Amino acid sequence: MVRHQDIKYERRLFKIGHHRNQRVVSLHLIKSIAKVGSNTLISRLFGLIRDIVIANSFGASAGVDGFLVAFRLPNFLRRLFAEGAFSQAFIPILADYQKNHSLEDVRDFCAHVSGVLGLSVLLVSIAGVLGAPFFVMIFAPGFGGEPDKFALTVEMTRLTFPYLFFISLAGFASSVLNAYGRFGVPAFVPVLLNWCLIAATLWLSPYMEEPVTALAWGVFVAGVVQLIFQIPFLMRLGLLVRPRFQWRHSGVARIIRIMVPGIIGVSVVQVNLLIDTLIASFLVTGTVTWLYYADRMVEFPLGVFGIALATVVLPTLSRLHASADSRDFAKTLDWSLRLVFVIGLPSTIALAILATPILSTLFEYGEFGSNDVYKASVALIAYSIGLLGFMGIKVLAAGFYSREDMKTPVRVALIAMVVNLILNLSFVGIMGHAGLALATSISALLNAVLLFRILVVNNVLQLQGGWGLLALRVFVGGAILGIVL
Repeated sequence: MVRHQDIKYERRLFKIGHHRNQRVVSLHLIKSIAKVGSNTLISRLFGLIRDIVIANSFGASAGVDGFLVAFRLPNFLRRLFAEGAFSQAFIPILADYQKNHSLEDVRDFCAHVSGVLGLSVLLVSIAGVLGAPFFVMIFAPGFGGEPDKFALTVEMTRLTFPYLFFISLAGFASSVLNAYGRFGVPAFVPVLLNWCLIAATLWLSPYMEEPVTALAWGVFVAGVVQLIFQIPFLMRLGLLVRPRFQWRHSGVARIIRIMVPGIIGVSVVQVNLLIDTLIASFLVTGTVTWLYYADRMVEFPLGVFGIALATVVLPTLSRLHASADSRDFAKTLDWSLRLVFVIGLPSTIALAILATPILSTLFEYGEFGSNDVYKASVALIAYSIGLLGFMGIKVLAAGFYSREDMKTPVRVALIAMVVNLILNLSFVGIMGHAGLALATSISALLNAVLLFRILVVNNVLQLQGGWGLLALRVFVGGAILGIVL
C-alpha cells in the first residue's frame, strides 16, 4: 500500500514538475516572440514609411512596376539561400551540433557552411547580372511589348542582383544568432533595408537620370549594411569564422541533402508569387504595384506575429526533437497554433473591413491616387482571406523542418501550386488582379489544412484540451470586432 502511494506521489510530482516546466517554456517562448515581434514591428513601421515615401514620389508607375520585378528576382532566390530552405535545413543541424559536439566542431561546421554558401550565391549573383534580360523576359514577359519599361527593368535588375550575395550571408548570420537564442538582432536587420530605400528615394533619386533607379541602388547598399551590422554579434558568440570551401564536410552534406527538397518547397511558394507577377505583367500598368501594396498590408500582421512565432518556434522544436521529447514537442506545436488562431482571425476581419481606409490613409498622396487605392484595397480584401493560412503554414511547416522532414511540405506545396495556377487562370478573367490575390489565399489555406492533417494523422501534433472554448471566445470576439468596425 505504501509502495503504491509512493508511486502515485511520484507521478503527481512528475506531473507538477512537467506542467511547471511547460509554463517556463511557454513564458520563454512568449518573451522571445515579443522580442522578435517588437523589432519586426519597428521594421514594418519603417516599411510603411518606406512604401508611403515611394508611393508619394513615384505612384503606381511603369518605373515602380519595373523596380518591383527587379527586386523580386533576387528576393526569390534570397528565400532559398537566406531565410528559406537554407535556414530550415541549417538550424536543426546546428541545434544537433550544439547539443552533441564541442564549440570547436560548431566553429568548423559554420566555417564550411559559410564558405560553400558564399561561393554558391556569388556565382548565382554573377549569373543574374549577366543574364538580366533573360530573367526579366521570363518573369515579366508582358514588359517585352514596352521597350523603355523593359530596358529600365533590366538595368535595375543588374543593380539588385548583387544584393543576393550579401543578404544570403546576412541570413546565415541571422540563422546562427537565432539558433543561439539571440532573436532581437536578426529581427531588427530588415529595418536597415527600409532606411536605405527611404534615403535613396528622398536624397539620391533627384540626382539620378532616371529617379526610380535610386531604389535599386538602395537595395544594393542595404545588402552590404545588413551583413556588416551582424558581424560584432557573431564575434561575441565566438562564431565569426574564416569561410572554408569543402563540399564534402559531413555537416554541409547533411544540409545539402535536406535543402534539395526544401528548395523545391520554398520555390513553390515563390513560384506562386512569380506566376502572379507574370500574369499581372500582361494587365494594365499599375497592376504589379497594386498587388504589392496589398500584399504589404497582409505582411504586417504576418511579419510582426506569424513570422516572429515561426522564427522562435523552429529552434525550440529542433532542440526538443534532438532531445527526443515528443510530448513537449506536440504541446509546443499546439500552443503555437492557438496563438496563430487568436491573432490571425481578428487580423483577417480588421484587414478586410478597413482595407480602403488603411490604404487611403497611408498612400493616397502625391502620385498615388484614389483609383490606385480602390484597386489595391480590392486585392487586400482578397489577400486577407488567406491570412490564417499564411500564418498557419509558417508554424506547421516548422513541425516538419525541425524533424528534418522536407519532403512532406514539398508534396503539399506542389499540390497548392497547381491549385493556385488553376485558380489564377480561372479568376483573372472575371476579377482581374483581385482574382490573382484570391487564388493565392485559397491555395495558402489548402496548404495549411493539408499540413495540419498530416501532422495530426502521424500523431506529431496532438491537440490539447480547451480548443472548443478558445474557438468560441475568438469567434465571439471577432464578431464584436467586425460589428464595431
